[in-house]
Amino acid sequence: MNLKEWGLLVLLSVLFGGSFFFVGVAVDEVPTFSIVVIRVGIAAVILVGVVWLRGPRISLNKGLVASFFAMAILNNVIPFSLISWGQDHVASGTASVLNASTPMFGVLVAHRFTSDERMTIGRVLGVIIGFSGVVVMIGGEALTSLGVDLLAPLAIVFATLSYAFASVYGRNFRRNGVSPIHSAAGQVTASTIVLIPVALVVDQPWTWALPGMDSWAALFGLGAFSTALAFVVYFRILATAGANNLLLVTLLLPVTAILLGVMILDESLIARHLPGILMIALGLAILDGRPWKWTTGNIRVLG
Repeated sequence: MNLKEWGLLVLLSVLFGGSFFFVGVAVDEVPTFSIVVIRVGIAAVILVGVVWLRGPRISLNKGLVASFFAMAILNNVIPFSLISWGQDHVASGTASVLNASTPMFGVLVAHRFTSDERMTIGRVLGVIIGFSGVVVMIGGEALTSLGVDLLAPLAIVFATLSYAFASVYGRNFRRNGVSPIHSAAGQVTASTIVLIPVALVVDQPWTWALPGMDSWAALFGLGAFSTALAFVVYFRILATAGANNLLLVTLLLPVTAILLGVMILDESLIARHLPGILMIALGLAILDGRPWKWTTGNIRVLG
């Protein structure tokens, strides 16, 4: 990836990382599944509105609409639902570690289903080191807190696998000339259509009190920034950098969440955070490949 793509990846980690803050505010008054529906619904209104007002328009056909729904199911419906349920039954640290396994599945899925993102020793090594850094940051006790009930952690693992398939499937939009904003708008609109009837059955929103202004503000931030803008950036990275590089955002999410907590919530860094961050940085550097190229290039020059 070039510096612009790395910058977009960091931006995406901030946008996705901010969702933890928004959900933390809204969850006191809004059921978890309804938060997911409102999140994608707000994003759909914003993105469809931007496309309608600014263009360019695209002509919809059955194949493109089917692709939007397939991407919605892989990238929103399945993972959002599984993670939302899983996080109610496992500690947040455990969920963060399991979520950070996404690049591992991404390497395997991309190797199997693409011709230009093959598995390499450097890529596997970088992912393992980066994942180990996440474990160090969160703490090894997160892995020992899985307990005997494996359904919840397995749900989160299946969610990460769904993300991996989504990242590979989403490459079709660029191949078919669909822009990032149209891809994002189509995905979240399809997600809203699928999730609304499910939320009506599961949460029965007519039975709970109307949320306060703080919750609505958090839901708007979740939909506008952590979903609408985030998925435009997501499809931009996917189009230019590929599926494997896109999924590296899950390694950055724990770093972003901790740094945002330090800067915004006056939380403190603890001893294990710094080595964990350094390990993640090393893993990303190995995946990027430039430090290795610079080192070998300098050795050849000195030789």
